[in-house]
Amino acid sequence: MAIQQDLSIMQLEDAVDALPHEQHARFERIFHVSSTYGRLVPPEEMRPWIEKQFGAIEPTLEQRIIKVTNVVTLEGVLFNWLRSSRPIWRQDMDLDAELERADGADPLRDPATMTPEDLFGRVQGKYCVTASNIAKFDGFHGLVVFNEKHPLRFTREMIHDYIDTAGKWGDLANASDPEAKYYMFLWNCLWRAGASLLHGHAQMIMGRGIHYAAVEYLRRCAAVYQAHHRANYFHDLFLAHESLGCAFEKDGTRVIANLAPKKENEVLLFAPVVSDSLKDRIYEVLACFRDRLDVSSFNLVLYTPPWSGTPEEWRGFPVVVRIVDRGDPSSRTADFGAMELYAASVVSSDPFALARTLRDSLGA
Repeated sequence: MAIQQDLSIMQLEDAVDALPHEQHARFERIFHVSSTYGRLVPPEEMRPWIEKQFGAIEPTLEQRIIKVTNVVTLEGVLFNWLRSSRPIWRQDMDLDAELERADGADPLRDPATMTPEDLFGRVQGKYCVTASNIAKFDGFHGLVVFNEKHPLRFTREMIHDYIDTAGKWGDLANASDPEAKYYMFLWNCLWRAGASLLHGHAQMIMGRGIHYAAVEYLRRCAAVYQAHHRANYFHDLFLAHESLGCAFEKDGTRVIANLAPKKENEVLLFAPVVSDSLKDRIYEVLACFRDRLDVSSFNLVLYTPPWSGTPEEWRGFPVVVRIVDRGDPSSRTADFGAMELYAASVVSSDPFALARTLRDSLGA
């Protein structure tokens, strides 16, 4: 439950200080929070431009910046809402027209004749079909090709079917090679998120030997946390967010507006298995992005513990979904730069506002 209805990321330090002792201690086991001020003196000649761009001079003269670091995973972010008003080059985009223009050169318009299949064949869903990716990330790398080519025209039933169809592909990959047991489902929506084709599609991979590096790193971080604190990291991460109103649970799936996001509006979902509840929450978050937050480009990943036994310990590791807004597709300015690659993410969205929108949209 939120401490107050209008809490913002700029009030994070005070909100953490106000937590009861146990909640405060748990939060500080996971997060380090600090703030600073950026100050500047603009020349008189620049003031009209600043007023036009930012609405007023005063907010630019002394800017409060909140720094949040997840000290378990060392994911960090610098929050400054003013960044959302910085100059951005944009080019008008009509997605329907783009899809129409690309239709003749769209290799996904007829997957049976224009995409390869895996050695174990295709999986046919109600709203999609699988293909083998022609330029592979890993030995097993497939596509879920959506029947609906517009990637944002999805329904609850479609999302269920995409995830189920990818899971059946994973079953076949694992059956054909039992050592391939590390699964991930990925959806890069539009070019801002890394998609090379406009036609709606997702991807799935199944690896051997060790999980993908970021997932294995998270497992090791969680194991160290468990050893030091005798507590499950994912449970405590949820409780740390919940204590500030940034997380809630619905039908067994935990929903978190991440306080240390990769980029704007990152949502985490935790569930014991890939359940109908998890698939419903994925749909509801994506529908909230599309219909409430005007997000049209996003990255989504779903990863699971290994599908059979491994030497490394996975006890207490849930199914994890991460969904992040990748910005306006009409923008020419990339949202990832040197800071995101080599320092910490710089974000203008507010996790507290995101949490309120999610709670309202998901009816939680």
